[in-house]
Amino acid sequence: MRLTAMIAAFGMALIATPAAASSGDHASAIAADCSTEIARIDKDFPTGAFATCETSGERTFRLTIAPEDEGDINCSAWYAFRVTPQRRVRITVELDYETCGHRYWPKISTDGVNWTYMRPSRVTVEGERGERTARLSLRVRGEPIFVAAQEILPPSAYDAWLDGLEGHDFATRSLLGKSAEGRDIELLTIAQPDAGQRETVVLLGRQHPPEVTGALAMFPFVETLMGNSELARAYRARFETLVVPMLNPDGVMRGHWRHNTGGVDLNRDWGPWTQPETSLMRDLLAAVEADPARDLRVLIDFHSTNRDVFYTIPDELPTDPPLFTRDWLARYEERMEGYDVNRDARHSVGRPISKAYTYDTYGAPGITFEIGDETDRELIQRIGREAAIAMMETMLLTGPATTEAAAE
Repeated sequence: MRLTAMIAAFGMALIATPAAASSGDHASAIAADCSTEIARIDKDFPTGAFATCETSGERTFRLTIAPEDEGDINCSAWYAFRVTPQRRVRITVELDYETCGHRYWPKISTDGVNWTYMRPSRVTVEGERGERTARLSLRVRGEPIFVAAQEILPPSAYDAWLDGLEGHDFATRSLLGKSAEGRDIELLTIAQPDAGQRETVVLLGRQHPPEVTGALAMFPFVETLMGNSELARAYRARFETLVVPMLNPDGVMRGHWRHNTGGVDLNRDWGPWTQPETSLMRDLLAAVEADPARDLRVLIDFHSTNRDVFYTIPDELPTDPPLFTRDWLARYEERMEGYDVNRDARHSVGRPISKAYTYDTYGAPGITFEIGDETDRELIQRIGREAAIAMMETMLLTGPATTEAAAE
């Protein structure tokens, strides 16, 4: 299922979400009734999030945006709310932040499918760095509208996407395990049946809830691996790809900035293994390693930040496959004419993140694939597609796994 159809399936559920179906407990009593005679604001839908809501007159609403807990937090200040008007009117919504300040440019939607950036003339951002606030001028026309930091992609959207990918003899959908709150964490296995693959590529997404642009790149990346091109067929005949699209469904559903419901940044738990979600990834990689018929070749972890960039293992450190990252990104840049590929190569031994753990433990290249918060959405589709093509081309040129290189 292509991205538009996937979001459309979710959008139908989103607009039908009753106001009483709260997405979480955070300030729900305060948020339950933030209304005037002309409009109501709520967060009672998947990913809906703000801490408090106050009214000032009939047309002005003030939302306090706060992180999910009091621990150390990355400044990914997520917000998502719904405005239900009683009539056509213009209202003002002020976004005030307890910490970090305004980061994401607001997007609006009436159906959960089609999202547009708010016009600059309707958004006023004031303050510097961590003190930034935002004031939104919204024209509402009698139907609910959603306003969010990024497009809304909760677990149900992934379910619809995975539903559309089933039916191929080379794709198997299974349950990797459960999140802390009991939500499914799914696994998609892509491999030509009976081809005897022993080389495994792992793709991972949504460790951090607000990082939607990484997901928007992951979808076409995976779909390209599943295409009917000669390249994709040759790739699937040699390589097995394990896809974990959403590792942190609890944090996504609750509109968290960074953590799971245990108050932990999952991409700082690859080593401590204190959370059920990261423990699933530890066990998945260990199962590949323990199987004499399989070898872990690369792990690519999709994220978002303020720019498009790859965080990688330096070329000076031996990996198996040797220099895969260098060759992949060179081929990718060749395919992306007019686009500069940014790479930040560094490694700290023992750092508890997916990239470092993959290299430290298995000698395989770990790569964090970051997409900018506001990167053009059509460009993201191209990024995902071309990165997948370049990855398949590069992997097919590699030699078989060597235990000597991995042990260096």
